[in-house]
Amino acid sequence: MKKLFSAILAGAALLLSVSAQTEKGFVSLFDGKTLDGWKVAEDKGAFKVEDGAIVVNGDRSHAFYVGKVNDAKFENFELRLDVMTKPNSNGGVFISTVYQEEGWPSAGYEVQVNNTQSDWRKSGGLYAVVDNKEPFKDNEWMKYVIRVDKGVINVSVNGKELVKDYKAEEGKSKLSKGGGTIALQAHDKGSTTLYKNIRIKELK
Repeated sequence: MKKLFSAILAGAALLLSVSAQTEKGFVSLFDGKTLDGWKVAEDKGAFKVEDGAIVVNGDRSHAFYVGKVNDAKFENFELRLDVMTKPNSNGGVFISTVYQEEGWPSAGYEVQVNNTQSDWRKSGGLYAVVDNKEPFKDNEWMKYVIRVDKGVINVSVNGKELVKDYKAEEGKSKLSKGGGTIALQAHDKGSTTLYKNIRIKELK
């Protein structure tokens, strides 16, 4: 029994080591328990935490990251998070945006979250810029990787490249000068989306 316990500990240590190497340099933006560090505009009740995830359902509103990590300003970064949609649900992850009291964020870009809702723009596309038409599955966690480096945007979901080396024409970029924050979108009361394991790494 003692040898078995030691083997289990060794295996756990190895897994932690591999995980640490994979995630080296990443910092969490969500503690898995509360909305500390996030500020909700408009429908305050649209965001809650359940079972380690941010569950989003309600009228149009956005939760903006306003926490201490890099003073909530990210210019060159890689953002990783797990995302799930319930059937017929729409949402989004905004990057390089700024807090605003109401309306759809005017700064930054939206990375789409939608698999079976009526909008033809599907998960992982850069909304109305580089769109994805092929949906993933509802009720399954999708692994998003969003990278912005020197004005170039890349997005993949579950390892599938959906936005590759996108750079806006000069003078037309919506990336916030000096960097912006991250926001999660509540689209409507008929949509439920979930987010967890939200972490970010600054790129030098």
